[in-house]
Amino acid sequence: MIPAIYDRRSIRKFLNTPISKEDITDIIQSGMKAPSSKNRQPWEFIVVQGKEKEEMLKIFRQGIAREEKENPLLPQSKQHIAGAKYTVDSMTEAPVIVFVMNSLGKSILAGLSPEERISEICNIQSIGASIQNMLLAAAEKGIGSLWICDIYFAYSELCQWLNSPGQLVAAVAFGYPNEFPEARPRKKFEDTVIWR
Repeated sequence: MIPAIYDRRSIRKFLNTPISKEDITDIIQSGMKAPSSKNRQPWEFIVVQGKEKEEMLKIFRQGIAREEKENPLLPQSKQHIAGAKYTVDSMTEAPVIVFVMNSLGKSILAGLSPEERISEICNIQSIGASIQNMLLAAAEKGIGSLWICDIYFAYSELCQWLNSPGQLVAAVAFGYPNEFPEARPRKKFEDTVIWR
């Protein structure tokens, strides 16, 4: 497991090679084995491939175009729109996209009481653990992955297209890698850990 953690990379270039349903199932089931706060298991997974993926990417691009011109959800993040466009290009190459929903979540625009906010934080932590499990399971199978948060540049459009009652949290692209990037720099251990 530790080599998989150290060797895993975010992949943005994928081969045009299908992933078997069995492998996708194994990856998602690994995500479902993650720990979750109060065992709520707040995750739901929507697997998108083929023509449905093409339709989703069209919707994603429409959302990014709207974000550039009118009613941006993220007006302070315009400098990241080019990166979001590059992410969509990477998703085009990946044969499988898995959207990860918080089945217990409220709209990101909803006001929350302190207790609701804490519950939401705990559920998002659980979902993060689930996504990490999936990334490691994919790496073990030689399948590349990209954890995608750029969905927020087309949030309303993707939510409407997905038509799920849950809260959209992230997407993950899966495919056999067509690149093998070097490890990216990490903060120094001594600058990150406080011993008491």
